[in-house]
Amino acid sequence: MHYVKHEVITCERCGAQLECRANAYNKCSCSTVPLTINEMQYISEQHDNCLCCSCLEELKEEYKLAHKL
Repeated sequence: MHYVKHEVITCERCGAQLECRANAYNKCSCSTVPLTINEMQYISEQHDNCLCCSCLEELKEEYKLAHKL
């Protein structure tokens, strides 16, 4: 029997459907968005659940603008 170790979830921010592979982070689409420690902290202070790559990119830019980077 084959078990799927990921699930289709909804992005907490925009509602887009995404495939969460938190148990295999290097295969998860979110791993393609490079984030600094400060960017990760900024995002995690606002959101508790998974976000799509588009939202991660937008929040990364929002952080840079807010901190004039």
